Amino acid sequence: MAELIYRWFAVCSLWFVVGNFGLAKSFNVLTFANKDFHPFYISVVEINHNAADKTLEISCKIFTNDFETTLEKNYKSKVDLSNPKDKPEVGKWISDYIKKHLSIKADSKNVNFSYLGFEKEEEATYSYFQVDDVASIKKIDVTNSILHDFSDQQINIIHCMVGGKRQSTKLDYPNVQASFSY
Repeated sequence: MAELIYRWFAVCSLWFVVGNFGLAKSFNVLTFANKDFHPFYISVVEINHNAADKTLEISCKIFTNDFETTLEKNYKSKVDLSNPKDKPEVGKWISDYIKKHLSIKADSKNVNFSYLGFEKEEEATYSYFQVDDVASIKKIDVTNSILHDFSDQQINIIHCMVGGKRQSTKLDYPNVQASFSY
């Protein structure tokens, strides 16, 4: 019974996201027949300025099956993010891929982010990065082409939090640029 309630809640949450981000037009109910496919292609990047630690904390949430397919294509090797045979090697691929498809400028200066790790949670894989020595910030510019090499239906959502103020945007393929001012 609890699983049924959870699934009902998950579907209702999905409809909320679909409706609020204007995704309904690309939503195809028939894709639910095969659980390996999903009706939309979304990644979520969260950027949080931690003033106390003087860091930017970055997380990328990507559908695992899409990410595995993309990593396999780019690195010519079978990838299983649920149970990787060589987690350090897979971590290098994830870091390399994200750094090629996500760039961030803080106050008009390119930042280099360090890879911290990844984890799989249900249908998504989270990867974590950090930028050190960011005492304050007034503007964040993001270039995000994550999974544009996987699907031309890709939607990349970006959330930025600076000084307790959260701003978000949605980038529909082929758009890759977003800016946030604080």
